[in-house]
Amino acid sequence: MPLAALNQDWPPLPYDEWADTSATLHLWTQVVGKVRMALTPPVNHWWHVPLYVSARGLTTSPIPLKGRYLEIAFDFLSHRLDLTCSDGRTETVPLKPQTVADFYAQVMAALTRLGVEVRIWTTPSELEDAVPFEEDRVHASYDAEAVQRFWRALCQVDRIFKLFRGRFLGKASPVQFFWGSFDLAVTRFSGRSAPEHPGSAVLPASVSREAYSHEVSSCGFWPGAPGVEAIFYAYAYPEPKGFRHALIRPRSAKWSDELGEFVLPYEAVRSAHSPEFALLNFLTTTYEAAADFGEWPREALERRRR
Repeated sequence: MPLAALNQDWPPLPYDEWADTSATLHLWTQVVGKVRMALTPPVNHWWHVPLYVSARGLTTSPIPLKGRYLEIAFDFLSHRLDLTCSDGRTETVPLKPQTVADFYAQVMAALTRLGVEVRIWTTPSELEDAVPFEEDRVHASYDAEAVQRFWRALCQVDRIFKLFRGRFLGKASPVQFFWGSFDLAVTRFSGRSAPEHPGSAVLPASVSREAYSHEVSSCGFWPGAPGVEAIFYAYAYPEPKGFRHALIRPRSAKWSDELGEFVLPYEAVRSAHSPEFALLNFLTTTYEAAADFGEWPREALERRRR
């Protein structure tokens, strides 16, 4: 029996099989993420923005309001969006085939019924040719089974990313789901300031300067795009000399000139004898390359295993 068939916790994620649903879900997470961003006090490196993997899907975590909390959670088991306030008031939006415009309208109406006043910028972030939420009647797919597979993969990745994060004594980000880029990521910091980031085509310098204000070794999981299958990635900013030529494990990992980072196919991890070992190997060797070529003070930053 193929090893991939034995690794039931790591579901197959061929992008073409859920491309329309992925694009729609990406935009739905942006609606919820922008609400969280608008209501949450700013945190360094934009850490007040992401969502988090939960036991049932993705969640904002508690958002502070005046005298109470609000939490918005995607439930990918019951296929609903739950809006819960600490005063006991709740609202629910069904997750089903529906346009982004309809989803956005339902979320905002639910917030109004809960007495939550919020205004968000409705143009999607980090996407080319973006259509405002209230005008998007093109994206309307929701394959419940495919969404569950994606979430199950996120659960495994989140678990291993947290294990990797726990081996570091220095400053490290939480494991976070960034709705702009639709990926799960975790970042380690050297403790030193970084050169000013120039920004990119989808991430303006005003945003990237805060995100990359200090030296980082970052890794993540991205579910893919048309023509590109799901991958794990790892990069360093600023990229130290020699980093891209480092020997990275497992063997299926490689440097991508196009992306400017190391990549490892999700399928290679899923089909490995031990997916956990394969992924931890990738996370560890890419970090070690960033830290060694970047001359990080590793003795002070790392938790030595006994």
